[in-house]
Amino acid sequence: MTKPVMSVEIAGIKMRNPVMTASGTFGYGEEFAGYMDLESIGAMITKGLSLKPKAGNNTPRIVETPGGMLNAIGLQNVGIDAFIAKKLPFLRRVNTPVIVNLYGNSLEEYGELAARIDGLPEIAGVEVNISYPNVKQGGIVFGTDPGAASQVVSLVRSNTSKPLIVKLSPNVTDIVVMAKACVDAGAEALSLINTLTGMAIDLQKRRPVLANITGGLSGPAIKPVALRMVWQVARAVKVPLIGIGGVMNATDALEFILAGATAVQIGTANFLTPAASQQIAAEMEQWLVDNRVGDVKELIGALKS
Repeated sequence: MTKPVMSVEIAGIKMRNPVMTASGTFGYGEEFAGYMDLESIGAMITKGLSLKPKAGNNTPRIVETPGGMLNAIGLQNVGIDAFIAKKLPFLRRVNTPVIVNLYGNSLEEYGELAARIDGLPEIAGVEVNISYPNVKQGGIVFGTDPGAASQVVSLVRSNTSKPLIVKLSPNVTDIVVMAKACVDAGAEALSLINTLTGMAIDLQKRRPVLANITGGLSGPAIKPVALRMVWQVARAVKVPLIGIGGVMNATDALEFILAGATAVQIGTANFLTPAASQQIAAEMEQWLVDNRVGDVKELIGALKS
């Protein structure tokens, strides 16, 4: 059999294969350059960027759990100015699409950040993190309210011409309602899912393990929830989906694609194996060869009922 076609496209972003790195698990890309070939994967997504630098939460802020991990990093990042000055020069030299994940404390911050990123030709697209509280509206999380999510997406859309991906929170009653609200507001693709809210307790100390008390649960433990949500949303909207949640190997990745995802993001696996995304991309290609599938796109949404 000839070499299978692995290329896919997300909102106009052409990728050599469907494997992306999840925001917050891959630094700004350069940190992993010594562990893997950054030009072996489809795209890299930066740590969540804000207008100003953010120190994040107090420690401890990561704890291993059965089947995954909890993190309460608090979106620590260098801020847009330092990103442009110190991180972008390296990324310019890598022939892999770079997508900036962004978040804000208010609508205005989302809009301003989107406008700043719009002026960076090296950036292929933006991924909007709406799993963040609106400090001006009593702390309501943008991603749990369809109206608030719609406002964010609309503002970002009006401030950038770059491909717009929105990352959905699973901590909602109906993921389809949120997906439709974001697409109607201008999202060209959706990433799902972000982490599930959880906590861990130290029995001997009788205290929460995380300084922040709660954190985001990721890893294999959330894969069944993520698969279900991707499948649901794929049946409800017509934009490309990116599956996230416990992708540890090619089998996991291809299951998401069968459920309706065009691509997948590798997150927690990066902490276990820094070259995980490269390995998974290679394993996916080998699976297509072994199973005589000529194009990975043949599998998108091909789940049998």
